[in-house]
Amino acid sequence: MKGIVGILLAAGRSRRFGSDKRLQPLADGRPMVLTAARNLVAACPRSLVVIRPDDTALAGLLAEAGMATVVCQAAEQGMGHSLAAGVAASAEAGGWLVALADMPYIRPTSYRAVRDAMKGGATLARPFHDGLPGHPVGFSAEHLDALLALTGDQGGKAILDAHRAALVNCPVLDPGVLKDVDLPVQVGLP
Repeated sequence: MKGIVGILLAAGRSRRFGSDKRLQPLADGRPMVLTAARNLVAACPRSLVVIRPDDTALAGLLAEAGMATVVCQAAEQGMGHSLAAGVAASAEAGGWLVALADMPYIRPTSYRAVRDAMKGGATLARPFHDGLPGHPVGFSAEHLDALLALTGDQGGKAILDAHRAALVNCPVLDPGVLKDVDLPVQVGLP
């Protein structure tokens, strides 16, 4: 299998949060997006981040974390466009480990669990904690065309729904796989 590429989706507008949550400091003082990036890179050294056209400061911050930057011109149209842009920028990969910038509490071990399932032959994989599905989600190259065709705000959910029998569930002891940060009160809640 060709290498797996990590894709950090960081092109959202943080409308519910009230300010740019990607730059919101966590308890350690680091911006949320930087923590999410570092945790992903710890498990998937070849990773990239998808950002909006106006995110030059964010691109610089994430370059320090070892991430290549992909600018999604259609980011305003939804997560599907951002994911498709990230996949297009790494179309030669054997698969993708898709992470979200507003999920900084996912441990590197959880990223590794999904990555290892893919290396073991899974075409789709995701972590489960306490019986609930979480993030990141792994897609093999078998789903390249479907990923490139994504639009709107659904991300890869339609692909997962269409191939439920192929989905490998990776049990993890990490509540972070379920915790996205949508409101300021959720910052600092591991």
